[in-house]
Amino acid sequence: MIPALMESHIASLPLIARGKVRDIYRVDEGRLLLVATDRLSAFDVVLPTPIPGKGRMLTEISCFWFDKLASVLPNHLLAVSPESVVRDDERDEVAGRAVVVKSLSPLPVEAIVRGYLVGSGWQDYRASGAVCGQVLPAGLQLAQRLPQPLYTPSTKAAVGAHDENIDYVRTEELLGSGLARQVRDAALELYQRAAEYALTRGIIIADTKFEFGVDEAGKLYLIDEALTPDSSRFWPADDYRPGENPPSFDKQYVRDWLTATGWNKRPPAPVVPPEIVERTAQKYREALSRLTGRQSGGA
Repeated sequence: MIPALMESHIASLPLIARGKVRDIYRVDEGRLLLVATDRLSAFDVVLPTPIPGKGRMLTEISCFWFDKLASVLPNHLLAVSPESVVRDDERDEVAGRAVVVKSLSPLPVEAIVRGYLVGSGWQDYRASGAVCGQVLPAGLQLAQRLPQPLYTPSTKAAVGAHDENIDYVRTEELLGSGLARQVRDAALELYQRAAEYALTRGIIIADTKFEFGVDEAGKLYLIDEALTPDSSRFWPADDYRPGENPPSFDKQYVRDWLTATGWNKRPPAPVVPPEIVERTAQKYREALSRLTGRQSGGA
């Protein structure tokens, strides 16, 4: 097994930022190198324990979706090998886990789409009969499929801070009415297309989040990652029962473990034991295999 990568070190390129999972480097004025590490974040906190192979699996799943959904919206991927933009002795560090992308201006909104009533949406519904201010019919059950997918945007928080749900009017204030409408409509279409396909592979996509960016002309692109176990809640369709919280293919498994420890969800996070690390890695591998029909060479 290839060793886990907690943090990349590409000395030949300037480092712009380290996100929760990805390290971002500047290639030139129009291009960036995104390196998906094996870091795992939960409750907006980066855990001290990496998940071996995770970065490669996330990259493979994202690239699969970018290709599959390109007809809905263009994405930031460029047909450039990551190995070609770093020094020869750095190629192994980017192989399979990095992409070269357009340098775009990211929008300050995360586009969350919910297809099922679960997580914070379920808590919100139980308390108010609504999800992020959108009123739903009475009597819905935990994990029930919603009458139609809901667009519930949030602000994009810095590492260690919590995202905050916002209403659609606030997205119009942040983006302008035309761009806000584009983002909402693109997010819903991307989700619906992906959810329909995933069902044919035995996976329910309960919810997901997208990130978008614009170029100098204001053209909208899908950026960052797409429909991965880090940005989505995946359920096995054959285990799905309304009224029950299904087992997940995503990082919900490690979230549940963290909650059971009594951790207060503030840094520092506890060290994750080996059996939880391996079980979480298995979840990622199964999601990759089901969605793409392939196994990750780094897993």
